[in-house]
Amino acid sequence: MSATLDAPHILVVDDDARLRALLQRFLTDQGFRITAAAAAAAARRALASVSFDLMVLDVMMPGESGVELTEGLRREGLDVPILMLTARGAPDDRVAGFESGADDYLGKPFDPRELALRIRTILRRAAPPPVAEVPTGPVQLGPRWFDPGRAELRGPEGVVRLTGGEVALLSALAARPNEVLSREEIATALGTPEAGERAIDVQVTRLRRKVETDPREPRFIQTVRHRGYILRPGI
Repeated sequence: MSATLDAPHILVVDDDARLRALLQRFLTDQGFRITAAAAAAAARRALASVSFDLMVLDVMMPGESGVELTEGLRREGLDVPILMLTARGAPDDRVAGFESGADDYLGKPFDPRELALRIRTILRRAAPPPVAEVPTGPVQLGPRWFDPGRAELRGPEGVVRLTGGEVALLSALAARPNEVLSREEIATALGTPEAGERAIDVQVTRLRRKVETDPREPRFIQTVRHRGYILRPGI
């Protein structure tokens, strides 16, 4: 399969030239358009001129690490989905990746077919769902409104930037308002059923920063002890 001009465009960032070439060749065969970069600085230059659909990013790079790059891009408001690759697969490393703003995390060594599957999962959940398939209408969250059909959170400040993972999380909660969702159910809705409880907690914490007036005292995305999370819409 060869990539077409309308195929998803992916930025692959890895300082390992052999792995970078392998990923470029394999993902091109899978139908993606690929741009490759060897370091964070080169990735930043590419991101400044091209709108990518997703970034595959190595964590351990000389100079600016993948985690540092992700944190910087999120602070700058760039919401491109990011899948991190790393040889450090401990739970704390996975959590650090999610805390920085990554959408998914894959440990090395990995099966390239799993990488392609995860990429497609992230791209599917980043795409706004058809309005006809959305189970709920706009949901009020204090001064903000979340429209699942448009995958958009809007408030007095305008559109609030959400990552693909944050859209998927808020959509899952908004589809079942006032109903407790377990962490397992949330992980399945996010397309990451293997994610641990702490990783889900980190993603909820990130989302609260964009939804809640005081994330430390959440009014809308509430924790239900030993059970999970519940979305309570309201003024």
